[in-house]
Amino acid sequence: MVSEYKGPRSKYYFYIGGAIFSFIVLIPLYFLVIIAFASPSQTLGAYYPPLIPTKFTLDNLRAAFSGYGSILIAAFYKSLETAFIVASIAILLGFHAAYGLTKIPYRISNLILGLLFFSTMIPSLTIAIPISSTFIKIGLYDSALGLALAQELVVLPLTVFLITGSLESVPRTLEYQARVDGATFIQALYRVIFPLAVPGVVAAFLLSWLMSWDEFTFAVIISPVHPTLPILIYLESTARGNIFTGTVFALLVTIPVIILTIILSKFLRGSYMSAGITG
Repeated sequence: MVSEYKGPRSKYYFYIGGAIFSFIVLIPLYFLVIIAFASPSQTLGAYYPPLIPTKFTLDNLRAAFSGYGSILIAAFYKSLETAFIVASIAILLGFHAAYGLTKIPYRISNLILGLLFFSTMIPSLTIAIPISSTFIKIGLYDSALGLALAQELVVLPLTVFLITGSLESVPRTLEYQARVDGATFIQALYRVIFPLAVPGVVAAFLLSWLMSWDEFTFAVIISPVHPTLPILIYLESTARGNIFTGTVFALLVTIPVIILTIILSKFLRGSYMSAGITG
């Protein structure tokens, strides 16, 4: 592929654009940190708050952990448990579904992928209400597993889409050669095809995890008694709660995202993320 940024001037434009984009993306996180750790008199308590505060405090952090310790830990654990269940189920089902789609004619597989995304076209609120009544009857209401299964309606189509593109980039001759050399179907699938599709699978895992981590609509309807972190942030950010405590909670939400993104960052490249588009 020929690079579109050959000249030094084009390279500088690229860097400037990247810097502007990074600034826009990071500025909400900057204000989140400022509100959490700066003195309230220089943030939400001021008519004209400075962009760079000079007084900092840990009172907001102490208030969040001392007043909501057990609730915060429970919400954090439930969000974490739900996100890993969602990502694990999405990869388990998505990989095998994607492999099956690569074995049928392109027109039919494309039609099936379109039908999978049909569930995402319906508002989550419309789907969540009947699901919650069903989960009450079968004992999955207000549980991490029940919430994860509901979130799969949105996450799984995207996972199948991404992994299908990744699998289509794997030469079929490798699988045929493995079968000719004596490998069984299972051996060819897991020892030849899966390792080559790992980058796309990991990218799909991360996106599934992130989508579940900050999901709100299903969580507020299906898991209201023992809330997840996004619900706890919402409760603290409204008039009944403490906005500074809610800000600390919001900052806490970003920490696992940053850690997981750093760990899996080597897979978050354009070729992997666009696998579902390019095929």
